[in-house]
Amino acid sequence: MPQPTDHGALVTPMPPFADSPREACGVFGVWSPAVDVARLTFYGIYALQHRGQESAGICATDGQTLQLRADMGLVSQVFTEDQLEPLDGIAAIGHTRYSTTGSSRFRNSQPILLKDPADGQPVGIAHNGNVVNAAAVRAQLTESGHSFATSTDTEILGLYLLDQDGGWESRFTALMHRIEAAYSIVLLTPDRLMAARDPLGVRPLCIGSIDGGYVIASETCALDHIGAEYVRDVRPGELVTIDQHGLRSCQVVEPRDPAGCIFEHIYFARPDSFLDGHLAWQSRVRMGQQLAREHPADADLVIGVPDSATAHAVGYANESGIPYSEGLVKNRYVGRTFIEPDQRIRDLGAHLKYNPLKSVLAGRRIVVVDDTIVRGTTTPRIVKLLRQAGAAEVHMRISAPPIRHACFFGVDMATRAELIAARHSVEEIRQHIGADSLGYLSIDGLIEAADLGKPSCMACFTGDYPVPVQLGMDKLALERNGAADVQPIQLAAPR
Repeated sequence: MPQPTDHGALVTPMPPFADSPREACGVFGVWSPAVDVARLTFYGIYALQHRGQESAGICATDGQTLQLRADMGLVSQVFTEDQLEPLDGIAAIGHTRYSTTGSSRFRNSQPILLKDPADGQPVGIAHNGNVVNAAAVRAQLTESGHSFATSTDTEILGLYLLDQDGGWESRFTALMHRIEAAYSIVLLTPDRLMAARDPLGVRPLCIGSIDGGYVIASETCALDHIGAEYVRDVRPGELVTIDQHGLRSCQVVEPRDPAGCIFEHIYFARPDSFLDGHLAWQSRVRMGQQLAREHPADADLVIGVPDSATAHAVGYANESGIPYSEGLVKNRYVGRTFIEPDQRIRDLGAHLKYNPLKSVLAGRRIVVVDDTIVRGTTTPRIVKLLRQAGAAEVHMRISAPPIRHACFFGVDMATRAELIAARHSVEEIRQHIGADSLGYLSIDGLIEAADLGKPSCMACFTGDYPVPVQLGMDKLALERNGAADVQPIQLAAPR
């Protein structure tokens, strides 16, 4: 795998045809003296690879010391058999990253190692999410004499936690009162594994059992891959501690109004994962069904933009009675290369990522179901591809409402100025993408289809953020300016 020469260079630039919300991160942890924890952690983060492809890491303990291996690249690129061997022990945590705070650099890979000032012991920490008040907390820590080795909010979380007095429950209580969402944390010391979820429960985190031990994971699909049995979700505001005495739970902060990210249900989670008791695949099928009720089309065929919109398209076809078929074949590895395409390859546009099945599409009126339109750069190319393949009509259907606001809770979506729906009407977007018709799922329809029975964070659709956010903050602000130089540009009030 190509390596940056100084372990500081940016890698894997976003391809010019990328136009979807970029992944969150995946966290994993296991405590069980009866299993090979390094290998289980490898397969755990391998199952979570869809949540981030920039870097991967594993930190393990043998009960006395911590060993860490992290690097740029996919899980399968970072680890070999020889590199897993030193990581064996009684417990481990793992992480696969897509950067939402801090750039894609070796120094920002996770887990990270810190030293506990209380006893001098090493501490490994990794998290999924985005701390919205990271700049203010980092400035506070800097004034207290702390220095930073990374530009991530993970280090800010860890240093703030270790800067508190008292035991771990007191430390996490202080952290949850000071740090604003979003974070799902796994933390490892020589003798214990801990996991915590912010009081809003923005990002998922679950508990499983295996061979007399326990597993922590961002999604239930990771439990399935290693043969662990799902126990329950980590509750918002909860600290879970696992050690030789078993699993203990402490509700260190009472949960706030639930604000789980609705995009986990629409797009991020693997379709075979359960979120809040709902299988993601079934939720997406229901969204497609509701979309068909809200925006019917007179067409011959329904196709989905692979792979994330497949379930949505199946739902649309089932409800509308229009036959479903594959119409686009996806190159699943096009976004994983370290090689920048030259101009000739760039000119191919969406052809580099999708190839149409001409014999399926020719002469037919097509309903194309996708989960989102973000910047509006890829969708026109897809519509053009379908027309070049002979489609008589192209009706675009989106199984989410228009994205009009940026996300500050762990999704690298786009700035508001880049969001096409923040600047244009649905009709203007239809004209821009070149479709015969365009329909978005309504917010009420999304709520009904998701059937969660509790509020979710839908700020990217509504602008109604669950906590105040700095609307001018971007993911590189901490390393570009330093936290002390980042000033709130505009605060959006909590809902």
